[in-house]
Amino acid sequence: MKKIGLLSDTHSHLDERILHHLQGCDEIWHAGDFGTAAVIDELATLAPLRGVYGNIDGRDVRLRQPLVQHFELEGLTVLMTHIGGYPGHYSPAARPLLQEHRPGLFISGHSHILKVMPDPRLQLLHLNPGAAGRHGFHKVRTLLRFEVAEGKVQQLQVVELGPK
Repeated sequence: MKKIGLLSDTHSHLDERILHHLQGCDEIWHAGDFGTAAVIDELATLAPLRGVYGNIDGRDVRLRQPLVQHFELEGLTVLMTHIGGYPGHYSPAARPLLQEHRPGLFISGHSHILKVMPDPRLQLLHLNPGAAGRHGFHKVRTLLRFEVAEGKVQQLQVVELGPK
């Protein structure tokens, strides 16, 4: 069993509330738009970090994070990319990746809209943690915490970080 902290769209912003809620995680996953490589460095001091770069990320982040992450953890196949859409509305770039990798968990960011949605057609769970940063149209900053065990997401928690 692994405890995961999932966030996205920090846009160079990390504060004590974010760091507090990521304490105790076995891994931290970031679904893009870090903002700066300093965010990568700070998150990596808390736990091993897996991330993808987003559309606002510059060369400093893109040299250190891929466009797509595909991996297995505790029997769960995970696919993560920044601009991926959601069930019934996947982005054109995500559709072939979903068919190729057949993940049990698909993660994307970008929209700044928190989503937890099953996709019965592709037999996966889609997660978008919303936005943890202060830049964008969202009203409340969010992240997700959960456990991965025996090929499943368990104990999923939405963490509201307060107004932007």
